[in-house]
Amino acid sequence: MHISNMDNNTDRHIDELIVRYPQLTVCREQISKAYLMLEQLYTQEGKLLVCGNGGSASDSEHIVGELMKEFKLKREVYKDQADAMKSIDIEMGTILAQHLQGALPAITLTGHSSLTTAFMNDCMPELVFAQQVNGYGTKGDILLAISTSGNSRNVLFAAVAAKSKGMKVIGLTSIRPNRLKELSDVCIQVPETETYKIQELHLPVYHCLCMMLEEHFFGKY
Repeated sequence: MHISNMDNNTDRHIDELIVRYPQLTVCREQISKAYLMLEQLYTQEGKLLVCGNGGSASDSEHIVGELMKEFKLKREVYKDQADAMKSIDIEMGTILAQHLQGALPAITLTGHSSLTTAFMNDCMPELVFAQQVNGYGTKGDILLAISTSGNSRNVLFAAVAAKSKGMKVIGLTSIRPNRLKELSDVCIQVPETETYKIQELHLPVYHCLCMMLEEHFFGKY
């Protein structure tokens, strides 16, 4: 992973987030800690696994989309990769170099319908995310576990599986006491208790994290 020379503007992005959503002031420290964990993850060429149920499953897909392609900034592939592609095939390599976008590796555990339905049918359905963590996860990776209740069993099993493999866990949940917080290295607990209101605050939090990561790894002066 190549890193831009741009200064880290973590505080500026979080300041802007809190101006728009003042209730997230209580989450400031945890958002900052989560970002630093993710920055280190990608500096060390690790990957992010993301899971959740229902609306949180949609959020998982959304997060992966923001990380794996351009979000706000132009993400050209790095010169050494562009040169390598052109050396393999000048025509296709040139097209690839012009149109491929830089990516931060992230995998949602809510897709893969053949795998997940087979596992849920043949085995224990609550372990469907944990099974994927077991297959994809390696030491140093991070699981972003999303649960509005903080007690979704399949998410909790995934967190335990992740920690057993030497991964870190970032929780995204609500202000209510919950088990996910206990299993997380960092837990962002938005100050709401109703599901739809929790989800309404989860989105700007993960957008902020994605913007900060994109700026750090792909920003230019």
